[in-house]
Parts: sequence; structure tokens; C-alpha cells
Amino acid sequence: MSKRAFGIVTAAPQYFHVEGLHDYRPIGAFSFLGRYRVVDFPISNMSNSGIDSIQVYIGGKPRSITEHLSGGRYFNINSKKGRLDLLFSREGARTNNTNPYDTDIEAFIENLGPIERAPQPYVIIVPSYMVYRQDYEALLNQHIESGADITLLYHRVDDAKEHFLNCNYLNLNRQKGVLSIERNLGNTKDKNIFMDTYVMKKELFIELIQEARKESSMFRLSQIISQKASELDIRGVAHKGYFASLTDLKSYFDASLELLDVKKAADLFDDKWTFYTRTTDSCPTQYFEGAKVRNSMISNGSMIEGTVENSIIGRGVTIHKGAVVRNCVVQAYSEIGENVHLENLVVDKWAKIGHAQEIVAEADNPGYIRKSDVI
Repeated sequence: MSKRAFGIVTAAPQYFHVEGLHDYRPIGAFSFLGRYRVVDFPISNMSNSGIDSIQVYIGGKPRSITEHLSGGRYFNINSKKGRLDLLFSREGARTNNTNPYDTDIEAFIENLGPIERAPQPYVIIVPSYMVYRQDYEALLNQHIESGADITLLYHRVDDAKEHFLNCNYLNLNRQKGVLSIERNLGNTKDKNIFMDTYVMKKELFIELIQEARKESSMFRLSQIISQKASELDIRGVAHKGYFASLTDLKSYFDASLELLDVKKAADLFDDKWTFYTRTTDSCPTQYFEGAKVRNSMISNGSMIEGTVENSIIGRGVTIHKGAVVRNCVVQAYSEIGENVHLENLVVDKWAKIGHAQEIVAEADNPGYIRKSDVI
């Protein structure tokens, strides 16, 4: 497969902003399930599909994601023939602002050289802010066999009024041909949410980049493809299994906690499909006398003396005696003091909560504790 297609992992669009977390790192660098980063999922999908030439687009606050990726050595990429390149662009550079000129097309223009030099005839473009499992080799084979110009991956949902807002969706005909790509404004519940995943020939991709630039300095790839829907053979392919789009704090919070459900987790994880990540060697989690843990994921290196329910606990977290952590995502190296009660919160890395005895947010509006905050 690696001789047929190279991969591009794009930065999240400017119009998505995850409160708090986004101020310190891009969405792709977000901790997920206490062990992974969000970008691990698209890169692992590519690696497992035999794609070992991958371009990852980096926007603003790049330190955490560049340190994590480390040239791709953790992702089972062929060290002699393959490579993982980090390409910098303005797309995603402003993590708490919107600049309509900073688009994926602008990012592709800035890095057109590496795209043109890629020897593979096909390109597979995927997002860094969505979590799902997909065999891209099977998707490429389906694309080639269909004879389509472009293949787009989508996920059918029945809750688009409340979720996936501002994500794109595909307007399809009965033969799964794409009529247009439009923004989900929450007006109907049933939608074919576009997973920002494209398959096409490299030459066509370059043509679309150049035409989009001529059409408008603010055009995105999805917009030029939507405009070309009447001229090109563009087809949608339905994705099956777990799918999450991390576009705000609520969607990140929900996606994290819903994977505590074994059935939903089984839709994402598979023994034959490894999701790779940067390894961190540390001692196993210690559970002290009086500790109570129920329906939670606890990462290694943590120390648990209190109560943890329905929560994700990152590496090296300390939860002291009498503390109650319920329905929370607690990121690495945070410390929860004695008798502190936390509920429905995202606690960022290195936070220390000791003096505040109770911090409780609503489940449908989770709270956020800032990185390195002392409370």
C-alpha cells in the first residue's frame, strides 16, 4: 500500500475551539483516555493500513505535539523506507481566534513542495481532531474499484441537532454520490457527518489546491470540492464503528467518558488494530487502603487513596484520602487533595486542588481547571 498512497493529517479548522485545553496545545495534542494523544488515532490508522509516508500539519503552540510525535518512531513506521514529516502552517495557529485566511488550502500552498515530491500516485487526507478506526487500504481499494474521482468518508448520525455542530455533512443522492458539502447548523437530526477524510489522485489534489486559491483566498478544500460536485465523480463511503469529533469542551468530555462503556470501547479498539502512542515508563498505579474505584480508567504511575467513579485519570495523578472524583477527566500529574469533591470537570495537567473542598459542574456543561493551576 505504501507505494500507492501517502497520508496527510491536517490541523483542526480555525472555527473550532476547545475551552481551556486549546489555550495550551492544538487538538491533536490533547490527552485522550489518559494514555493517548488525539493525533495517535489517525497516524495509527495510516500505519496499520501500510501507509508509512505521512505528513502531519502543525499549527499553533507546536511544542507538545512535536515532542510527542518524535519523528514517528513510536508508530510502527518503516524506519528505512517510511517517514513522518511535521509541516508547519498557519492553519490552527490561532488557538483562540478566527482568521478566515488561515485555511487548509493555505497550509497546502505553503507546503506544496513536499506534496508534489511525494512519489505515490494517491493521497489520503484525514483530520487530527476526530477519533475513529478505519482501514485506509480497504478504502483506497474501494475508491479505485469504483472509478470515482474523489471518495469521502462519512458517518451517519441521528443526533445532529445537538452534536457535531459546525462540522460539515454530505448531501448524497441515492447512489451515494455527493451533491454538496454543507455546514451542520443543527436544523435536522439525521445527517451524514463528513469525517474530513478524502481519497483522490495526487494530481487532482494539486489541481484543486491551485483552483481553490484562484477562486478565493478563504476557500477550504471542502468548499472547492463541493463546488466541483457537478463536474467530478465524488462518492461517499459510510463509516461503521465508533466516531467522535472533538470540537469543543463538551464533545471532548463526552467522548472521553462514553468510552468507559465496554460496548462503545469495543467499537473503537480491536486486538488486531493497535493504536500506537509514545511510551512512558513508570511504576504501576498504587491503590491504598480505603481507595474505591468504579468504572474508571486509571493510568500508570498514579496513587489512589480516595474515591474515583466514572472518570479518566491520567499518568502520575495523586488522589488523596477522602477525595471524591466523579465524572471527571483528570490529566497527568495533577494532585487532588484530602476531602476534595470534584464532579463533571476536565482538570488539566499539573493542576493542584487542595483548598477548594467542592467543585461541581453540570453534566451538560462541564467545568475546566487550568493547567498548573493551584486551587
